[in-house]
Parts: sequence; C-alpha cells; structure tokens
Amino acid sequence: MPIPVTVPRLGWSMDEGTFAGWLKADGETVRPGDLLFKLEGEKSVEEVESFDAGVLSIPADAPKEGDRVAVGAVLGWLLQAGESAGSPLPAVSPTRERGTGEGAVAFPVPLPPNPSPTAGRGERIPISPRARRLAEQHDIGWTRLSGTGRTGRIRERDVAAALPTGDLIPHSAVRRAIAARMIESRQQTAPVTLFATADATELVKLRQGFKAAYTDFLLKLVAVALHQHPLLAARWTDTGLKLASRIDIGLAVDTDTGLLVPVVRDVPALGLREIVDQTRQLIDRARGGTLSAAEMSGGCFTVTSLGAFGVEFFTPIINYPECAILGVGAIKRVPVMDGDRVVAREQLPLSLTFDHRVVDGAPAARFFRAVCKLIETPGQSLGL
Repeated sequence: MPIPVTVPRLGWSMDEGTFAGWLKADGETVRPGDLLFKLEGEKSVEEVESFDAGVLSIPADAPKEGDRVAVGAVLGWLLQAGESAGSPLPAVSPTRERGTGEGAVAFPVPLPPNPSPTAGRGERIPISPRARRLAEQHDIGWTRLSGTGRTGRIRERDVAAALPTGDLIPHSAVRRAIAARMIESRQQTAPVTLFATADATELVKLRQGFKAAYTDFLLKLVAVALHQHPLLAARWTDTGLKLASRIDIGLAVDTDTGLLVPVVRDVPALGLREIVDQTRQLIDRARGGTLSAAEMSGGCFTVTSLGAFGVEFFTPIINYPECAILGVGAIKRVPVMDGDRVVAREQLPLSLTFDHRVVDGAPAARFFRAVCKLIETPGQSLGL
C-alpha cells in the first residue's frame, strides 16, 4: 500500500511547523536515506530524509512552501509498482503525542549554509532567510540596506527598521516558539533570581593566554559547581526530582532569527580547547541557520551573557524544563579594599535564576558561591 510522507516532530514541544519545500520532484524515485523535503520547526530548518523507497507522489492539494503543517500531517505518498495514491490528503490536527508515527520520514539532518544572494558586479550580499522573506512581503529593496550582522549580514531587524512607520511585522515561527517557551517557563516554574559579583582578576589574566571567550571558561567552571551541587542540574517531575545523567550545558546565542541555545555535551569530559572548538562551531551553526533541533535539546543548565552590551545584572528566564540559568554581565575594573589598601580588581556581575520548586534559596546560594569561588581561582579550578 502507498506509504505516507508525514511531518515529523523536530522539537519536544512542536505541534506544527512551516513546510519549506520539496527536495524531490513528483514522480521521482526515492531511496532510503534520500532527502525528501525541508521543514521549519520551532527554531531551525531541517532537511528530512526517507526511511523507505518508492516513487514520490505529490497530490494537487499538498501543502505549498510557506504553509503551516501539523505534526503527523500527510504531505504526499511513496508508491510501489502499480500503486496509486489516495486523494485528497487526510486532514491532521496538531497533537501533543510524541513520535512521527508511521510514514516515510526518518530523521532531520542539518542544512548547509544558506547561499548569499548576488547583486550587481558579482558582489555577494549576505542576508538571512527571514530577513529576505520580510523584505519580499513588504516590497523592501534589501540590496540597498546595511546589515548589522556578522560580516555585514542583513538581519530581520535591519529590514524591520526600514519598514514604514505603522507597518505590521509578522511573527516568525522562531519568535512564536521563543514566546511560547518564555510563557511556559513562567507558568511552569517558581523563579527566583540571586545576584553576586565575582572577582575575575585571575580569570582575565588566564584568558589572555587562551583564544577563548569568558563563557568558554564559565561552562567548564559551572560544570565543576554542578558536580558539587547536582540539584541545580535536576528537573522537576510529578513523581520526583530527576537528576541529570550527564552535565550538558546550553549556551545562549544571539542570531538573526532570535535567541538559540545550542548544547555542549558532557562538559566535564572536555578540555578547555575542546570546549572552545565546540562552542565556536555551535555558534557559527546557530548564526548560519544550520543547527538541528537535537543540538538544542537535552541540556541540564544554561549560561547566557549580555556582557558584550555593557549590561551588568539582569533576570534571565529559566530554559524550561531546566532548573537554573546563569546570567553573565560585563566585567569592570573597579577599586576595592584589600586590607588597608585600595587596589584595582576585575569584577564580574552574575545573575542566577533558579526554580524554587527544585531547590530552596540556601542550596542555590551555596551553588552560586561555589561558582564565584571557582571564578576567583580558575587556574587551580581547571588544573591549568
């Protein structure tokens, strides 16, 4: 019988996505492992490949590029010799049940970087897919815009700034997903935020010997503190607290499409240079739009930084269902008392938001103090 090609679930909370186009033509032969179509999920665009073989049949009423499609919806059919497809396509409503059900789709694989459009004299003008879509919707000549992204890439916010006053900026799928996750975090947690300042003088000196960001060091130091205080990596469930089986830490990344949180796996097992390599790759993939949903799931703690913008303290929102998130501010050189002397020291403002259902204030404060102490002696803490 015909094998249905269905919409998979790309994220744990995904109910529907945006169909982004076929990668095979109607009537084309499909083999297991062939890429069938592109699907935009909560925070990423994935290429979906097939488990099965057959001839692709795309009905006339199949979703078109840009259409919203429910998880489990039938997009088309894989036919064997002598078979014909059913028509019209069955309707499917969004469902909270896991899995993709039976069908031809297998698992998503990362997309290659989006090619940059070309404008006069062969110049390549980098623009994010969302920015280009918004520009086309409002008839904005984006080739004349100046981009604020890396290497001059035109971002969605750059196009939005060029819209006439009063124009409506449609919500993107990523912005809707971010909004839903933020509301869910607020509704499902009892957040409390603590603030502290760590002496980062030695950390600043140590960083000068490594081509690493402060967050690379903090991932490793936070992992040490989480090993000492495992409840800060636990999750609330209806039956009890679920301890983390491995310390996987998310790193919040500002991208053209919105805030994404790729996860660095098994941080305690990685050396600092391995963390540097992994975070750079994940950040590049996040900003290039090639992160998979799997690379943004499964973390037990998150680190987010606004230090590059001069922000000191803030109240980060827990990346639910995790227990806690560490906000990192801007390091400042300030005068402090050292006995009877006034000396200049590097001060790092930190903000810890935690779920009070999972831990009380005192255990959270002990974890926070441990993080600060580790930051004050990073070389010793990391064995460098």
